[in-house]
Amino acid sequence: MRDQLKTEAEQPPAVPGQRRQVPARAQGPAKPPSARPERADVADRLAYLDSATRRINSALDLGATLRNIGRVLVTTLADAAVVHLRDPLPNVEREPGFPEELRIHHSTGTRIGRRGRPSGFDDRRRYGSRSTADSGPATPVTRGGALAHALLSRRPAEAAVLGTPGSERTEVLLRELYGSRGVARLTPGTSVVALPLRGRKAVLGLLVLIRRPPERTGRPAFDAADTATAAHLATQAGLAVDTALRYAREWEIANELQRSMLPLRLPQPHGVRLAQRYLPGERGAQVGGDWYDAVPLPGNRVALIVGDVMGHSLTSAAIMGQLRTSAQTLAALDLPPHEVLYHLDEQAQRLGREQHLATCVYAVYDPIANRVVLANAGHVPPVLVRPDGTAELVELDSGAPIGVGGVDFNSVELPAPPGSALLLFTDGLVETRSRPISDGLEVLRARIAAARWQSPEQLCMEALRILPPGDRGDDIALLGACFDGIPAGDVAHWYLQPRNETPGRARRLAAHTLRRWGLDELSEATELMVSELVTNAVQHATRPVTLSLVRTTRLRCEVGDDSPLLPRPRRTGPEDERGRGLQIVARCADRWGATRLGTGKVVWFEQRLPQP
Repeated sequence: MRDQLKTEAEQPPAVPGQRRQVPARAQGPAKPPSARPERADVADRLAYLDSATRRINSALDLGATLRNIGRVLVTTLADAAVVHLRDPLPNVEREPGFPEELRIHHSTGTRIGRRGRPSGFDDRRRYGSRSTADSGPATPVTRGGALAHALLSRRPAEAAVLGTPGSERTEVLLRELYGSRGVARLTPGTSVVALPLRGRKAVLGLLVLIRRPPERTGRPAFDAADTATAAHLATQAGLAVDTALRYAREWEIANELQRSMLPLRLPQPHGVRLAQRYLPGERGAQVGGDWYDAVPLPGNRVALIVGDVMGHSLTSAAIMGQLRTSAQTLAALDLPPHEVLYHLDEQAQRLGREQHLATCVYAVYDPIANRVVLANAGHVPPVLVRPDGTAELVELDSGAPIGVGGVDFNSVELPAPPGSALLLFTDGLVETRSRPISDGLEVLRARIAAARWQSPEQLCMEALRILPPGDRGDDIALLGACFDGIPAGDVAHWYLQPRNETPGRARRLAAHTLRRWGLDELSEATELMVSELVTNAVQHATRPVTLSLVRTTRLRCEVGDDSPLLPRPRRTGPEDERGRGLQIVARCADRWGATRLGTGKVVWFEQRLPQP
């Protein structure tokens, strides 16, 4: 016993999100207590119960819990064990009512066939542990039948030896579970005990323990002490299954909460193609705070954001949602990347007394200038792919994480010609239990440089290929962007002085540009809308007004001024001379809107290009 305790004390810490595992040699005595009744004593049985109870409760995952149940029972107490659970698995937070159906979820020491029968049970063979949740149909539970009695009765369980007087009820129970053919495979003299698995609010299933006939194993049938031991372990098993179901439900709720805070789809602005991937952590890990986003900006630019709230909890997911909302608001103001991170840092400090730290990389791509501006707050560096296929980790001043406070962030501007790409990701992609983050970054860079991909979706998939199988405990967020750019010949931009004659000049400039582009069909409506928007801008501006026309698959016009007041449509009377400009724009344009910037606002509209 001292050796067992010493072994357990020296066991290394468990994987985060799971309880400490009990060593195999600490699971019980070298021989089953009932195999040597002449020497079995209370201390032996208590030692077995103690180690078995700890093993049963050592995991939070349902599959691992069922495997542990089978391992502590077979072969120490039984030759085979079968776990039946409600079908479907219940919500343990509320009373599930009468168990209408059961389904086999795990078996140890026997093999379950397609129809849910123990087709592989053989006195001369031993079978390992196997999950069988999807093998065979569910077993209906008849009210008033032997199976319902075994599930709902509060009387102490009794073992039965098949083929002997007094085993009739047990044989009826087995026929309900496995059918006549399944029971026929059990040799007369086989000892069986069926125990309910009770959770905190209701019965969750049934545990069936089987011992082969004594002439096969030299071990007697279940006696009263064995049945009492099995009943105690069944109680522990029911509570462990209840805990696993609760944990699974909480994990699903947290994962759904996090996914609901992520964008369902990304915008697809002209000049750039975007794709994203999100992989939650393993079931044993708690929900994380990774997020991604893309925000369209004036001038056909787009903000690209990937962040990671430190920690794994519902709080991390909630903070992620708050930071993502704040980042969207700050991005819409068209602030420089380092200013966005500065304000996010302030916002994180206002979220509460506790320190809520997060890492983030923020990039703004301009398809007209073919430039990308990036800022980093303690995040892993993104990968920039050149048009010739070479890939490099972008060297940025990583700074401190968001939430530290008093940190100076810096922006870096890099060329991003057509054909280049940018991959933003969280550390779960490059850091695993067996690989440090520095090695993971180099493996990712080499993989992207060597692979042949044509789209951002393929870029994300190639990045995910570096993950080793079964070695992921953290969630992963990726955002891939392929830069196509917008040709300079499809862009026209002017600065206009806020004078009375400026609207007329704006109409002429727009008409000339549309003729040059061969869009004469749009000239009349475009001149009218440009005139209305420039007239409104001149009335409020103190600095030069900007006018931009961009031709992609649509014609987009933007008019900017330094006034922060956004125009709002209003009702006008028959005698009003003003207030009809936005009504004209709304009627003539396919889409229109207004965006407040850090230095003013931009009002824009779009029109479909005429069919050739």
